[in-house]
Amino acid sequence: MQRFLRQFSSVGLVLAVFSLGIMAGFFGTYSGNVNLATLELDGPTYARVQSAFNRHVRHALFFAFFFGPPLLCLGALAGAWRERPGWGWLVALTGLGYALGIVVFTRAVNLPLNRLTESWTPATLPADWASTRDAWNLANAWRAGWSALLFALGLAALYLHALGVNGASRQAHAHQPATESHDDQP
Repeated sequence: MQRFLRQFSSVGLVLAVFSLGIMAGFFGTYSGNVNLATLELDGPTYARVQSAFNRHVRHALFFAFFFGPPLLCLGALAGAWRERPGWGWLVALTGLGYALGIVVFTRAVNLPLNRLTESWTPATLPADWASTRDAWNLANAWRAGWSALLFALGLAALYLHALGVNGASRQAHAHQPATESHDDQP
C-alpha cells in the first residue's frame, strides 16, 4: 500500500507541475502577445475580439488545466502525508497560492470584467472602454507573473521529491549516533 501511495503522490506532483506550466505559459503568452495586440484595436473591434476569446476558452480541456493544479497538489500531498515529506510544504503553498492567486483572483477580477465586455455592442460601447481593457490586461499580467512563480515553486518541489527529501529521512539522520573518528590511522 505504501508503494502505491508513493506512486500516487509522484504522479499527482508531476501532473500538478505540468498543469502549472501549461497555465503559466497560457497566461504569459496571452499577456505578452494577445494583450499587446489588443492595445492597437479600436473599441468595437476590441469588444468583439475579447468577447470571442472569452467564449472560446470555456471548454473542458481549459477547465481541467485551470482548476487542476490545486486539486493535483492535494493528490500529491494525500499520497505522501504519512511520510511528512519536506517538499510537501512547498506543494501545499503552491496549491493554495494557485487557488487564491489564480482561481479566486480570476473570479473576483477577470470574470466581472469579462461580463462587462461581453455586454457591449458597437452601439453601446462606453466612452471609458479602454480603461476596462487596461484593467483586464493588468489583471492578466498579474496572473502571468504569479503563475510563473508558482510553476517555479512546483519545479522546486518536484526536484526535492526526486531527491527523496522528506521529514522522516531528516529526522532519522538527526538521531543517528556519531561514527567513531579514525584520525590516528594512516
